[in-house]
Amino acid sequence: MQIEETSLPGVKILTPKRFGDDRGFFSESWNRKLLADHGIDLEFVQDNHSVSAAVNTVRGLHFQSPPHAQDKLVRCGQGALFDVAVDVRKGSPTYGEWFGIELTATNGKQLLVPKGFLHGFSTRAPNTEIIYKCTDYYSPECDGAVRFDDPGIGIDWGLSGDAVLSAKDAVAPLLADFDSPFSWEG
Repeated sequence: MQIEETSLPGVKILTPKRFGDDRGFFSESWNRKLLADHGIDLEFVQDNHSVSAAVNTVRGLHFQSPPHAQDKLVRCGQGALFDVAVDVRKGSPTYGEWFGIELTATNGKQLLVPKGFLHGFSTRAPNTEIIYKCTDYYSPECDGAVRFDDPGIGIDWGLSGDAVLSAKDAVAPLLADFDSPFSWEG
């Protein structure tokens, strides 16, 4: 497994090795012991899988607040998506900064998004599947969002048309109006 740091401390790119032949490939997408040996010691309790039919679907920027905050390990099962993490830990030197990467079924890359970061993605291919592991269970009372197109964050989503949004995402607050429940621990 290749592990790469990003511009946001704690956000990492994990690229599993693939072993292929004329039938396809095999890949070990998660190995707790191997990653714990590299300082990534997480216990995932829930796997999520969604499909976005339309190109330019944007889901996010989402978070789950304490006491049910989640680390997420995100990958693309089919299609292509632009995956984004935004630091919202109060006091962090990178507060409000974002990192984005293209995840595709072909490149096999995964993005590790720690607690204290907003998460979102835009689809770049029809019927894109996103598959992600979480370290806590979904908790509706802790669920929240920040506007995906907040000019204060300035994410370039690479959209080729209008964003396809949920009702929740369309009315999410701007970062300036968001009282983050997360703190940077240095």
